[in-house]
Amino acid sequence: MPKPAAAAADAYPMRINRYLAHSGVATRKGADELIIRKKVLINGRTAALGDKVRKGDTVELRGDGPQKKHSYFAYNKPVGVITHSPQRGEKSIKQSVPLDVFPVGRLDKDSSGLIILTNDGRVTDRLLNPEHDHDKEYRVQTKDPLRESFRKTMEAGVDIEGYLTKHCTVRTTGARSFLITLSEGKKHQIRRMVAALHNTVVTLERTRILNVKLGGLKPGQWRPIEGEELAVFLSAIGMAKRAE
Repeated sequence: MPKPAAAAADAYPMRINRYLAHSGVATRKGADELIIRKKVLINGRTAALGDKVRKGDTVELRGDGPQKKHSYFAYNKPVGVITHSPQRGEKSIKQSVPLDVFPVGRLDKDSSGLIILTNDGRVTDRLLNPEHDHDKEYRVQTKDPLRESFRKTMEAGVDIEGYLTKHCTVRTTGARSFLITLSEGKKHQIRRMVAALHNTVVTLERTRILNVKLGGLKPGQWRPIEGEELAVFLSAIGMAKRAE
């Protein structure tokens, strides 16, 4: 297998798992697993956990047969389904979707809409890392009518428990509804922003992640992301589509 591309933007020396993650080989956890399986070489020597890569080092991966075929899906998470770590009596996405994939990111139990499902561990950090600004769009309904200043206040940034949210784009679609596009994803961010403006979210649905749209998917349905849509998505998160 060829050596991974160097993570040129990072300062050396860096831990080997971080180097592999930034080179698009695997997540840090996945990189650790490769190291434990003795699949990683630094300058011809088998790497160990905690080893550091210095500028000019040669990092290689030992091959062990054909590379896994990566799959990507758009899934419409219904209200009530848990993204990760369900408690007793709760149902998770993994229990709902008979595919060998995992969800990237989260939507809380009371929210619905688009989740990316994949078996490609490289996607997680590249899509969710707060260093990257990746657009996500949501459709929201509120309990009370929106104030006249609502859009301008939301777009300028809202103080949620000491954190000022980044600039976002808001378009009101009714007396109690709006579309919002965020480039960040703090926990329960939209609900907290709306609460800070003395209102309450009744329904929240994610409709788009970058170029991938929910479209006509009904709750609980999924579809493959492929072709031009996949190529644009992977390019947007800094990954080139590999021939498989």
